[in-house]
Parts: sequence; C-alpha cells; structure tokens
Amino acid sequence: MERIPILKMGPFLLVTIQVDLYDRLALNLENDLITMVSKTGARGVLIDISAVSIVDSFMGRILGNIASMSRIMDAETVVVGMQPAVAITLVELGLTLQGVYTALNVEKGMELLYTKIDLDTFSAKEDEEEGDADDSTE
Repeated sequence: MERIPILKMGPFLLVTIQVDLYDRLALNLENDLITMVSKTGARGVLIDISAVSIVDSFMGRILGNIASMSRIMDAETVVVGMQPAVAITLVELGLTLQGVYTALNVEKGMELLYTKIDLDTFSAKEDEEEGDADDSTE
C-alpha cells in the first residue's frame, strides 16, 4: 500500500506530498499524521503541497480535517507551496480551510510554526522525558 512519508524534525512533523492524492492515499495520510502527532507529541505539522497540481473538495476537506484533529491534539498545521491554480480552485470551490495556516514556502512555514508554539514549554517537556529515560537505565 502506498504511503506518504512523514518526517519528524524536532517538535514538528514534515510531510512533502510529491504525487496527486487519490482518496485512499489522502485518508491514509490523515490517519498516519494523526497517529504520528499522538506518538511523537509533535507541536506542529508542515504539509508541503508544491508538487500537487490538483486539489479537489475532498482533498481540501482532508487538509481541514488534519488541521482540526491536530489542533485538538495541541499541534498547529501549516500548508506551504500552494500553486496559484490550486489557490484559485480552492476559492472557486468555496473551501476556506479553517484552522489551516498557509505560507509561501517551507522556510516561511517553519517560521510560522515556531511563532505558533511555545518552545520553552516544549523544551522543558523534552528535557523531563529525557531525564525519565536516563533514570530508567540506571
């Protein structure tokens, strides 16, 4: 079964979609991302759609669902690299992508994620978890 790779970068998850998504692949991505947010405690999800040429209403709904579910799990979602034709299509379809932040590219998306989370709290939590792991090996 085909899957979209999900990379962990510090407190964030990075997804680069390199193919046009069909429905089953989009649903798998939604499920895999939410599972990874839960497993890793990620504070942000960055989705790069720069290689995607077509976004239909289903894909728009999936992006909105990912953002809503991530927010419930204390993670923000940023979609980057949207092509002009995709933006026009989303507006023509009347999709607002509630809860989804957008940025022009990955660099600006990462900056946006860093502004949205409190990294001091995240760092303290990671230090605490590492301390617990060190204690268990003694």
